[in-house]
Amino acid sequence: MFRLVVLLFSTLASAQVPRLWDDTVMPNLELPLSHPEFSPKHVTAEFYYKIPVRPIWKSYPVYHPDRMPAGYMEWLTRQEPQQVWAEQTPRTDKEWIEAGELVFDAPIAIGPGASVLRRPAGTNLYLLDKSWYERVKPPLTREGIVPFYRYVIRKKGAVEVGILACGMCHTRVMPDGSAMKGAQGNFPFDQAMADDLRAGPSRPQLNLLRGLYFAPWLSEERIAIISNPASLEGRVPGSITRHRSHPMYPIGIPDLIGVQERRYLDRTGLQQNRGIADIMRYAALNQGGDDRSSFGGFVPLSASNGDQPVTPDQGSRYSDEQLYALAKFLLALQPPSNPNRFDEMAGRGRVVFRSAGCEGCHPPPLYSNNKLTPAIGFRPPADHRTRYDILDIVVGTDPGLTMETRRGTGYYKVPSLRGVWNRGALSHTGQVKSLEEWLDPARLKTHQGHEFGLNLNAENKRALIAFLRTL
Repeated sequence: MFRLVVLLFSTLASAQVPRLWDDTVMPNLELPLSHPEFSPKHVTAEFYYKIPVRPIWKSYPVYHPDRMPAGYMEWLTRQEPQQVWAEQTPRTDKEWIEAGELVFDAPIAIGPGASVLRRPAGTNLYLLDKSWYERVKPPLTREGIVPFYRYVIRKKGAVEVGILACGMCHTRVMPDGSAMKGAQGNFPFDQAMADDLRAGPSRPQLNLLRGLYFAPWLSEERIAIISNPASLEGRVPGSITRHRSHPMYPIGIPDLIGVQERRYLDRTGLQQNRGIADIMRYAALNQGGDDRSSFGGFVPLSASNGDQPVTPDQGSRYSDEQLYALAKFLLALQPPSNPNRFDEMAGRGRVVFRSAGCEGCHPPPLYSNNKLTPAIGFRPPADHRTRYDILDIVVGTDPGLTMETRRGTGYYKVPSLRGVWNRGALSHTGQVKSLEEWLDPARLKTHQGHEFGLNLNAENKRALIAFLRTL
């Protein structure tokens, strides 16, 4: 038995909440893949709404073993299981936002040894092992908390690890030790995955890797690359090998602050963003929804489960109300205070920004034109020019991610430079550590990308960087 914690929400007509999975919308939500015959066919609304709604359990902070309050684990074993989502509909914006933060923080994979590659169910709580922190090196808050994980109680006396909340990728430990929700995360996700693989991948892990990263138009031999820990180690925190990509082509995690101003979501512009319902759909797809989609006959969830048929009772989904609350929380996010002041140096940098032509692709106030640029070797189909906002300039970005993965559209979106001061993983791969590295011509030896600004003299580069850090 568990005690249901009822949030004090007032009832409101459900018409306020958009219907998420609409058979007339889902087929055109995403751009076609660069290999269009493998573009996903999502499950029907009838199938989707048969998937069980995931419960949202009360969860608790994870501390580094040396920073844990005395008696903390014993205290957790005495806590009653509690669900913190009620079906009553919030009435005010404030209530929606508060409910959305619950969804943002809620783990969707829970187990005694739950980790990025699903340790066996009987595994002990590895987060109590100090050597794990030495190997993975997650940033800690000033209180010694690892804000990317949570402890969950679903049965009294049993403490479990909760992972894969939205906040696992989109929480940033700031220099002052605070945790900023919605920013570009800085958990070393790929290092944690490499740690799971270091003992040698199990058959269930190999199946999971295939479901996560295989592109059906490419050779199965790429699985060997996927399962090699060396392909994942040494990544910049903020860069991640997320599902539908590949370890050869990691992705820089975006911040979610100001997401409502971005016309396309994902580095490859994979999904259109036409309003709050599309933000809800993006969250649904990326928290398990597209695992059930068919990519030219390849179904990731089936591959992850040893090619077993996919049925609605496998896994779980958010309710439309949960996703609406989540989207309201994301839309309410505010940027942190920028410590970089606009001074004389930044003023000179703004002049350089304009004279160097940066405003052509990064015009204020968003500092992005919200367009898509074709990758090297990709020729946009004629109908794309009437359906999407395309900038017909190829800027030299490495085409791997957008041509050889299930996130690839053949395009990259022009990113916003607002908030760039608060990111530690730049470029579409997230493998460039700083603005100084981005403007260093040596960057092209290892990280391909546009060459604009590389020929500026040292003084103008310093000024430009000073300006960019004020945005």
